[in-house]
This record gives sequence, C-alpha cells and structure tokens, in this order.
Amino acid sequence: MSSSKRPRIALIHATPVSMDPIHAAFASGWPEAQTVNILDDSLAEDRAASPDLTDAMFARFETLSHYAFDSGANAILFTCSAFGPAIERAARRLSIPVLKPNEAMFEAAMSYGQRIGMLTTFAPSVASMQAEFDEAASGRHPRPRLTTLVVAGAMQALRDGDVATHNRMLAEKVVELGPCDAVMLAQFSTSRAADDVRAKVRVPVLTAPDAAVAKLRGLVTGARG
Repeated sequence: MSSSKRPRIALIHATPVSMDPIHAAFASGWPEAQTVNILDDSLAEDRAASPDLTDAMFARFETLSHYAFDSGANAILFTCSAFGPAIERAARRLSIPVLKPNEAMFEAAMSYGQRIGMLTTFAPSVASMQAEFDEAASGRHPRPRLTTLVVAGAMQALRDGDVATHNRMLAEKVVELGPCDAVMLAQFSTSRAADDVRAKVRVPVLTAPDAAVAKLRGLVTGARG
C-alpha cells in the first residue's frame, strides 16, 4: 500500500471520456483521496469489436490490476462497464478493494424500489451489466427488475466533443423507460447528463461515479455517508 497518509485510489479507464466525471465525483465526495489514472483506450475499441470477453482481455485486466497494486494503490476502481467478469477475476487475485463501475450504483438504486431503469450509451456493456444486476438482485424479495435502453449515437457525440447533444439524447430517451422507482446512468461518461435527465423524471437519477466514490470511501476509511 501507499505510504502516503492520503489513500491512493487507482482509476483504470478504457476510454478517456470516463475520466472527468470520476475526478469530479472524487473532488465532491472524497477530496482527501489521491487518485491516479491508468488508461488503456484500446480496451473499449477491442470490446466493441468482440461479442464476448476473450482470454486475452481477462489477462490484460489482471495485468492492469497488478500494476495498480504494485504502484501502491489502497483500492482500485474500474470505470468502464463492459468488463465485469474480467474485473471480478482480477479482484480475486488481490488483497485490496477492487470495485466494478456500477456495483455501488446498483445497490443504491435497489433501495428505492423494484422497478429500475437504466440508460446506456455503449451496447456491448448491456449483457454483463444485466448479469451483474441480476446477481445483486437475487437475494432481494421482491426481486428488482431492470429495464435498459441503449442511447445510440450519444457516445459518439461525446467523443466528438458535443456534450450538449449527448446530454439531450439521454434526456429524450429516459421518457421511454416507463414507470420506474429509480433511473441509473450506466457509463461514467453519462453522468454529464444527470441534470438534463433529472429534469425529465420525478424519481431519483443515480450516477455511477458518485455511488462508487461513496462506497470506496467507506471500504477504505470506514466512513459512512
């Protein structure tokens, strides 16, 4: 672990557009933490080109996780939502907390009720996120259910620098979810649209960065709230 008094949190990114939202969440929710960034932006491209996680991708996640650990991280947060099983395997090899991007947000959303909606801008993430949600929901009665909509084109708009269009597209799509007890914005990058989406619904709208920071802070320091 880091010898610094400030907890060192390694942020492992598969796309640059995830970086600003998680930095903002740390600045707001846990400014005492020292965050370090590890970026491999070929991961998102390779995942989009593959229908499944490959053995090579699993190995790459183990390599990235061990690199973060060897760099003195007290905890690791992955910020891309399409690699859940690879993150789980990597986490089993380490003795520090390793958090998947959306597990904290899933827990928070289920506290509001059984009807959970989710907007995603990266279609390859849907299957793994549904599986993670189902696993988290399995012990709850009545069991929460997830409705997911893909906002096609929004991610590309963001990559092109058009944040306003990205946000507008998510806000327009949220009304198609139907009745929900809570709405989740799946990718870290989609948290930019939170205010626009909240203006369209009357239920809580949750973002992955804020939920993840709150959970990590509790895991590392024992703090609550």
